[in-house]
Amino acid sequence: MSRAARLHPDGVKRCPWPGEDPLYVAYHDTEWGVPEFDDRALYEKLMLDGFQAGLSWITILRKRDNFRKAFDDFQPEKIARYTPKKVHALMNDAGIVRNKAKIDGTILSAKSYLDIMEKGPGFSKLLWDFMDGRPKVNQFKTTGSVPASTPLSVQISKELSSRGFKFVGPTIVYAFMQATGMVNDHLVDCHCHATCGKTQRKPRLKAK
Repeated sequence: MSRAARLHPDGVKRCPWPGEDPLYVAYHDTEWGVPEFDDRALYEKLMLDGFQAGLSWITILRKRDNFRKAFDDFQPEKIARYTPKKVHALMNDAGIVRNKAKIDGTILSAKSYLDIMEKGPGFSKLLWDFMDGRPKVNQFKTTGSVPASTPLSVQISKELSSRGFKFVGPTIVYAFMQATGMVNDHLVDCHCHATCGKTQRKPRLKAK
């Protein structure tokens, strides 16, 4: 079903997908579509999008703090060294999505990430070079106009897969591109459309 931006009780027009859920609305207003250039943060978001496969994003968002604690704040240096014992512990952690293929994929992706960071060009640069370093601003009026994937997400998906990343199909990659501001897919009538590209992401305090 194609939907337009909707007016919220606070008098602000937003994309329809967060509904009235306060957590989802805050994510929509402050994170989704804001350009992210931090290497580690990009790795975290790509991994969480991989865990989302087959689920809704709000499910992952509600578990995000649990994921961060379980996965050592998504520090690839630590994840790349996970042992079978650690994987077993993760599979028994009710606070996350317990899917062994996705957990194993996160470990393999961490090793691929470290390879890119060590040998070049760096994870953020690899991704943003596909965009010539700046977000693509779309002009969609309804959700029905927003694609599930694009030729560019297919291209990035192939690049990441060739480097050993897992759960990086074109649809997952496009959702990742939207979330990290590589593309601005806020609907044109949404209050974030004009501003999210100008917003600076605030550094996140690491989980203890």
